[in-house]
Amino acid sequence: MLMRKMLTGTALGITLALSAGSALAVGAAAEIGQPAPVFTGKGADGSTVSLEALRGKTVVLEWTNHDCPFVRKHYSADNMQGVQKEAAAKDIVWLQVISSGPGKQGHVDGPTAIKLNQDRGAAVANTVLDVDGSIGKAYGAQTTPHMYIVDPKGVLVYKGGIDSIPSARSSDIPQAVNYVREALDAMEKGAAIPNANTRAYGCTVHYAS
Repeated sequence: MLMRKMLTGTALGITLALSAGSALAVGAAAEIGQPAPVFTGKGADGSTVSLEALRGKTVVLEWTNHDCPFVRKHYSADNMQGVQKEAAAKDIVWLQVISSGPGKQGHVDGPTAIKLNQDRGAAVANTVLDVDGSIGKAYGAQTTPHMYIVDPKGVLVYKGGIDSIPSARSSDIPQAVNYVREALDAMEKGAAIPNANTRAYGCTVHYAS
């Protein structure tokens, strides 16, 4: 893993984590072509969210932290919401996952998570509050955003970045390859996913421990 400090418009240094799909201390990363780690978690709306219950549908998992400048990049430009809405129109289930521990950057309660999405115009099926980090560690989630796609058979078919340019500048979005959109389009056509395992970038996931 390559770690470096990124200068932002705030007084705080933000850690940029670049992952090539290797495992960190969070645990072994989920593998492409293998069954995705099943989980049951608490949704922001108080419901129980079970990956197994979603078998038969394509599921997108988006690790997020609203305070991360890389997450803000994609939401302030309506980039993340655009892909979410395209997915929803195809009956794809899009779940955010928040693995920030209590007292850590990005940690929010359910009502706050819902309000954040309402204010941003996000189109997600639910937000999973992974307070103890067990879901994130099972997947090897390292950054926010960190993206995963599970096919209707429960197999992990994509993991990595939202796109191909690892920066916090929204001006880079038009030139980038959106890997999630590319993967979903390929799945719809029954074609092989061109880039199934890409480099995730963003802020380090702030696990409780």
